[in-house]
Amino acid sequence: MIVGSIKEDLALEKRVSITPETAKNIMSLGLKVCIEKNYATHLGIDDNEYKKNGVEIKASSSEVLNLSNLIIKVNCPSENEISLLKDETILIGMLNPSKNKDKLDKIIKKKIKTFSLELLPRITRAQSMDVLSSQSNLAGYRAVIDCVAEFEKAIPMMMTAAGTVPAAKILVIGAGVAGLQAIATAKRLGAIVSATDVRAASKEQVESLGGKFLTVEQAEDMETAGGYAKETTEDYKKKQAEMMKEALKKNDIVICTALIPGKPAPRILTEDLVKLMKPGSIVYDLAAEQGGNSAYSEAGKTNTIQGIKVIGVKSLMNSLPLTASSLYAKNLFSFIRNLYSREKKDFNINLDDEIITKSLVGKV
Repeated sequence: MIVGSIKEDLALEKRVSITPETAKNIMSLGLKVCIEKNYATHLGIDDNEYKKNGVEIKASSSEVLNLSNLIIKVNCPSENEISLLKDETILIGMLNPSKNKDKLDKIIKKKIKTFSLELLPRITRAQSMDVLSSQSNLAGYRAVIDCVAEFEKAIPMMMTAAGTVPAAKILVIGAGVAGLQAIATAKRLGAIVSATDVRAASKEQVESLGGKFLTVEQAEDMETAGGYAKETTEDYKKKQAEMMKEALKKNDIVICTALIPGKPAPRILTEDLVKLMKPGSIVYDLAAEQGGNSAYSEAGKTNTIQGIKVIGVKSLMNSLPLTASSLYAKNLFSFIRNLYSREKKDFNINLDDEIITKSLVGKV
């Protein structure tokens, strides 16, 4: 059985699905691995690094797709790649089912068993496969680093002979994995950090990292049974806006991370709320590609409104491709290990396994 992977479109995606380390791990299961020529040279990883671990290098993507029983990718295949996929193979990746429904319908019609790792259940056994957590962790870290680079003042409090420089104040909206990492990174850099989230359980997590939790008064808990945020009521939105009015006047940087699975990002900062911030402030919107948490936010653009920079993030992992690839490849290996049966020497689509059923797109 052969596990294959082809190059992504480098104009859009710099991450890879297999590293030399995970190739070795996959082969330890009794599987073969093949990749396209110059698969990760853009990351400084030569083909010889893969060859040392027994990986076969093929001249073209079509050759890899034709040989492989299981294909792993970062993003959903292109139309051309879909036409080259063999019938009745397996495809695994971050396929974004809500955005790529038409493409995935074409793939499923070819009787290809298709797994999208964003759909994994939040259970202990799936933690090593959790691509959303591994990538969001990096996103939260990078968000703070980018904001510090854009902010034209010092972040920590500095006491000097010339006077005291006050610490910057950073507000994080959304205390999921990305938000918590942003809080931790901002605290390490010496900022005064506050955060808010619709999930009541996040209060303890925020405070454990040294952040101040901003609570919407008399609000119900907006957490799903799976541990994700759910859509808020109109009453909650009004109370949230009132709380934000005071917070935004005080903070220098706002990092937006709030997402609702399978739906557009909730709009939390209206035009009027953004304008309450001081000139020179920054709004950094990690949710821009899903519609954005902030007004004036556009993916891949920085808009300046009354001296306030609103940064809409796009393809953030392309700024940390080597680390992001390393974590993503390890997530994929864990998923493959769960899927492959050494006894049967085949991939086992066990529909009694919650990990399999929840991540499977369409029906077997």
